[in-house]
Amino acid sequence: MTGTAHGFPLRAAATVLASSVAWTGAFAGAKDESAAPWLAPKWFNAWHDGLANKGLNFGATYIADNIGNATGGVARGAIHFGRLDLSVDADLDKLVGWTGGRFYANAFVIYGRGLSRNYVHNLATISEIEALPDRRLYNAYFEQSFFNDRLNIRAGQQAADVEFFDSQTDDLFVNGTFGWPAIKAFNLPAGGPAPPIAVPGIRIKAALTDKITAYGAVFNGDPSGPGDVDPQLRDRHGLAFRVNDPPWVIGQVRFSYDIDIGGRPLAGNFTPGAWKHYGSFDSQRFTAQGQSIADPDGSGIPARLRGNYGIFAVIEQVLYRPPSVTETSTSASLPGVTAFGRIAYSPPDRNLIDLYMDGGIGFVGFTPGRPLDRFGVAMAYMRISNTARNLDIDTNFYTGVAGPVRSKETLIEMIYEAHIKPGWLIAPYFQYVFRPSGGVPNPNDPTGISRIGDAAVFGVTTTIRY
Repeated sequence: MTGTAHGFPLRAAATVLASSVAWTGAFAGAKDESAAPWLAPKWFNAWHDGLANKGLNFGATYIADNIGNATGGVARGAIHFGRLDLSVDADLDKLVGWTGGRFYANAFVIYGRGLSRNYVHNLATISEIEALPDRRLYNAYFEQSFFNDRLNIRAGQQAADVEFFDSQTDDLFVNGTFGWPAIKAFNLPAGGPAPPIAVPGIRIKAALTDKITAYGAVFNGDPSGPGDVDPQLRDRHGLAFRVNDPPWVIGQVRFSYDIDIGGRPLAGNFTPGAWKHYGSFDSQRFTAQGQSIADPDGSGIPARLRGNYGIFAVIEQVLYRPPSVTETSTSASLPGVTAFGRIAYSPPDRNLIDLYMDGGIGFVGFTPGRPLDRFGVAMAYMRISNTARNLDIDTNFYTGVAGPVRSKETLIEMIYEAHIKPGWLIAPYFQYVFRPSGGVPNPNDPTGISRIGDAAVFGVTTTIRY
């Protein structure tokens, strides 16, 4: 989920902790907790919990990635980077008697160099926390619930990746596309409202029935505004608060259900949705005069096309629950096996990726003596639009160089998440990237003929929550 920030205390602590993977057995069977009280002295925990009971909850989450590219990409090597997330969550009912009111804000401290940006040059960002080093405000919103939480309205700076086009099972995986899919990250201005840049917006969530929930939101359509430099540099600290750009509107409806298998219900949900952007987008092939952008006799400036849209769907299904589990939900923390699949489409004339699909399966409680550990495997497919592919063919024609033509990027991830202590997770993982960025020319090849090679990535993610 980016001034450079180095040397805060948790960074050194997590580096030491990450080397202690062999210690996992000492805490097998420990109760799953969201916080890590062992990080602080008892008096501090008592002070923190006392404030939380009064409605003011301060939190901190540190994520460290140690990852390396073994083959392919544009360079081989290993790096370390991380993100500290500091948050405040205010229950206004407890604090001031405001029924149904809540305020939430969090900020990121990000350091290090990302693997996708510097080593692999692929579309599906290897780590979801990869971003430019920075200290940045992320969320800052007010939330109001009505009718016993059946209607919830959220207004302020926020992101879309947590609720829209999301499943619970995909949260197990490290690659950024399983959080915010690459089809949105590359097709929307500045990547859309997702880490590390959130935007002002209004979101409405309504429980129409016990099994049907509708979501709708309108966001400012450009998180960082126009410009040639990286969007994260155009909004350095998350303080732009842009509200005058053409809007981006998104909506979805989640249908929850139970399937009776072997005399017991297994939960699932299906969520179709769509989005529309009211701004202008560059043609992927033509100038305003109808010439190829690659034509040396043309302007080389892409035509501006009005508006953009996308449709998508998500399905999530529990495949197995042990007899001891009676709860019927798709919660990714319950013992059992859960699968998910997602698909999305956007028009090819104005989008780099026109078809996106991913899916995966997660297992919880299958390691003897370690009921909280999870592992899973997932795959993502990103098809380069036919219009963008034809521009590559045009470029080869006009330059006389038989360079590669982009087609698709495919990713596979395998991960094991070990619960070391309450609030402390270590997750080794492997990712393999086929045709990074769809098969673009390798910048290390002066002839321009070869593409960037397939990349094999190994990593270990450490997460500490307080």
